[in-house]
Amino acid sequence: MVFRIASSPYTHNQRQTSRIMLLVLLAAVPALWSRPVFGWGTVLQIVLAALTAWATEAAILKLRKQPVAATLKDNSALLTGLLLAVSIPPLAPWWMVVLGTAFAVVIAKQLYGGLGHNPFNPAMIGYVVLLISFPVQMTSWLPSYEIAAHIPAFSDALQMIFTGHTAAGGDMASLRLGIDGVSQATPLDTFKTSLHAGHSVQQVLQLPVYGGVLAGLGWQWVNIAWLAGGLFLLWQKAIRWHIPVSFLVSLGLCATLGWIFSPQSLASPQMHLLSGATMLGAFFILTDPVTASTTNRGRLIFGALAGLLVWLIRSFGGYPDGVAFAVLLANITVPLIDYYTRPRVYGHR
Repeated sequence: MVFRIASSPYTHNQRQTSRIMLLVLLAAVPALWSRPVFGWGTVLQIVLAALTAWATEAAILKLRKQPVAATLKDNSALLTGLLLAVSIPPLAPWWMVVLGTAFAVVIAKQLYGGLGHNPFNPAMIGYVVLLISFPVQMTSWLPSYEIAAHIPAFSDALQMIFTGHTAAGGDMASLRLGIDGVSQATPLDTFKTSLHAGHSVQQVLQLPVYGGVLAGLGWQWVNIAWLAGGLFLLWQKAIRWHIPVSFLVSLGLCATLGWIFSPQSLASPQMHLLSGATMLGAFFILTDPVTASTTNRGRLIFGALAGLLVWLIRSFGGYPDGVAFAVLLANITVPLIDYYTRPRVYGHR
């Protein structure tokens, strides 16, 4: 009998990286609910981001003399493009999603050595670069269909993305108008801006963008769709529960305490949990196995820290939604968290 000597690990998970990435992409399907809420723009942005991610990944791999076809099959570039595409306004100019995706793939991923070596989430790096460089375009969100003065058709969305105006001559400013003739913003942005303008919380919540729903019209359904996708990932055991649960508990607890002690200046827990990119961040971004903590205790700390950072940025920072910044700041702490939460070796004190 011949015995083969091999190094650890001696047990293997049968799931390949490509299959896990495919499950995450499949779980993102319910989030296409944003299409009827905000129009066709998100779908077009996803297509542009996917094509850009594939093209840039292939080009860099070829320059690095790495296998192109085998690497593209892991679907990681496609997932990066998807996460960035759903994070930007639906009718942002085409070159923005191309620039952001290319930066995410080339600089935030391949420059560090490719999948498994990047310390920061590539999609969030691309998003932050766009947000800092083009703040006006990155905050030009459309109102949901319930309060929109004009719902852009597929042809309108296509022309807006590539030319900056519709066939009828409409521009972004006209498409952002609500039925009351006032330009609309996201619920989190509206809340922060209105409070700084001296309005009370009661006055803010009477604005059309809320429509009697504290999380904001349309946004609660988008977040519930991401939640459904996240539960699917948990069911398939593609992600572990520690990060999303600790993140949502931390954010919810901070929001509840803040709302109890300062209801006239801070948003409610419902708004924090069901508005912005909360569920997207909890289940699809923070759970990135490459940039998150690798121990169970570390994952709980990592998720809780991200939740605290999101609440702090939303409540006291200069940006209405702090998920991207919270993710990147939490990524910085991962080596330290892993160092202090690594399992104790048997026989050592």
